[in-house]
Amino acid sequence: MTDKKSILLALQGGGAHGAFTWGVLDTLLADGRLQFPGISGTSAGALNAVALAHGWAQAEADQTDPAEGARASLANLWDKVMTMGSASEPAARLAKLMVGALPGAMTHVSPYQTNPLNVNPLLSLIEREIDFDRLARLKAPRVFVAATEVETGRAEIFSGKRLTADAVMASACLPQLFQAPEIDGKLYWDGGYSANPALGPLIAMGECSDILVVQINPLKQHGKPTSADQIHDRVNDLNFNASLIAQMRTIALLNTSVETGLARAGVQPVRVHRIDGGTALAGMPAESKVTPNRATVDQLFALGQESARRWLKRHLSAVGERGTVNLRRDYGDPFKPEFHAADAASAGGFDLAPYLWSSPEERARVLDAGSAAKPADATDETQAAEKASATERVETP
Repeated sequence: MTDKKSILLALQGGGAHGAFTWGVLDTLLADGRLQFPGISGTSAGALNAVALAHGWAQAEADQTDPAEGARASLANLWDKVMTMGSASEPAARLAKLMVGALPGAMTHVSPYQTNPLNVNPLLSLIEREIDFDRLARLKAPRVFVAATEVETGRAEIFSGKRLTADAVMASACLPQLFQAPEIDGKLYWDGGYSANPALGPLIAMGECSDILVVQINPLKQHGKPTSADQIHDRVNDLNFNASLIAQMRTIALLNTSVETGLARAGVQPVRVHRIDGGTALAGMPAESKVTPNRATVDQLFALGQESARRWLKRHLSAVGERGTVNLRRDYGDPFKPEFHAADAASAGGFDLAPYLWSSPEERARVLDAGSAAKPADATDETQAAEKASATERVETP
């Protein structure tokens, strides 16, 4: 097929719910109408990214269908995860750690005490199953994995020759559970704290303006979290969505700059698309995020397949033409604080409405009335300057 559309993949992390992303990727690869110049992944998203790319590279070397090779590689990885997840303790516990979550993870006991030998089954699995030397030579898809540097809190992106099993471990390292991996003298924790996932490297590629985000942490969660597990789960959602929200607002700002002519020549708007696992997974029990057993993973995989088929039916035609996500509605307007006059009752009784213009016409009338009330000997230039100053004051957020 020669008329494939190009789209960049951005894969969020979210514990065992990464199996949902596996289902999404399996369906997109089987469909065959899309090609993926680049993939960015964090934590469980990083696992999916390197598994897909490994299978793709292996199939190209064997001169077989790369998409089928990628599907087989993903299935193999998750089969190993399910096998470990159904094992007896301590293997099952380590399998839960492997996908980046465990009930009661927020503990006062350090992993340097509970796991002094730093045993990590994921490292052994990734080293055994993924050929990182071959990934470094792969022209497409290029893979970007994000981790958080402990000292600075900034995102570090690993790609090319720097993308190793240790880098994937860094991306999936929850600090309450594992010792921080050290790479080139720097310590790293889970990439979800700083870039979940990182969109900048995909945009910087300059090869494609469409990004498909597979988001598995819900933006909104209805109801009141009351149990310890519910509170812990929602706190994780908020923590691991914060960086994505900030990046989406930046993209909205970039797109506005392009639309208004403020961006540099040649800069293109970013067309954002999303497969929303947060909504699809709302009916799953909270413990599903930390239960990589075969029944749970199979259910998550099926949900991912269904969501991808629905997205292809509704939005494939938009790829290359327009974005299908309302960035300001879903992630917030970068130009406005999250406060509205209608919220006055919940803001200590302070009603903001009297201090805002209700319409441009009202503002113009007030400014004109103010100018007419000036002394007769005031010059036109003085009146114009005062009017401009008043306009600036009322328009400043």
